[in-house]
Amino acid sequence: MEIKEHAISGVFEFTPRVFTDARGAFFESFSARQLATVGITDEWVQDNQSSSARGVLRGLHFQKPPYAQAKLVRVAAGRALDIIVDIRPGSATYGQHLSVELDAQRCNVLYVPIGFAHGFVALEDDTLFLYKCSNYYHPGSEGGLHWNDPTLNIDWQVTNPNVSDKDLILPFFKDFASPF
Repeated sequence: MEIKEHAISGVFEFTPRVFTDARGAFFESFSARQLATVGITDEWVQDNQSSSARGVLRGLHFQKPPYAQAKLVRVAAGRALDIIVDIRPGSATYGQHLSVELDAQRCNVLYVPIGFAHGFVALEDDTLFLYKCSNYYHPGSEGGLHWNDPTLNIDWQVTNPNVSDKDLILPFFKDFASPF
């Protein structure tokens, strides 16, 4: 498995070796042992899945403490541009974002530590997005940032994304007080 540490502290991308033949493909999509080699020892308690048409944008979301979540995210079908924003006030990269293309062909997985807002946009129809979470979802602990924040200046690589009404009213970074 290839392990890439990104420029933002604590963020890792894992790309497994995929074995293919005439029958199809096989790969190891999760290994606690592999994650532990880079210090990731979260206990994974909940899996989530979403299906999205091309141009659907979900995010930028997070769970506030004490229900904060680390996430392992990947795409099982299609492609998505995954975006994370560092919202850890003491971090040297506070307010910076990272974009990683996740796709079903590469089978890459992104580790998103606690203290990040997370979102993605589907780059293909029928994109199947999988989330492994280190804490249970708690409705009262939802938080987020506006997807089109001018301070963050994120290039989502799509025009006129399909965004939920709920995501359209999230606060802008300049008005944001991080709970982390």
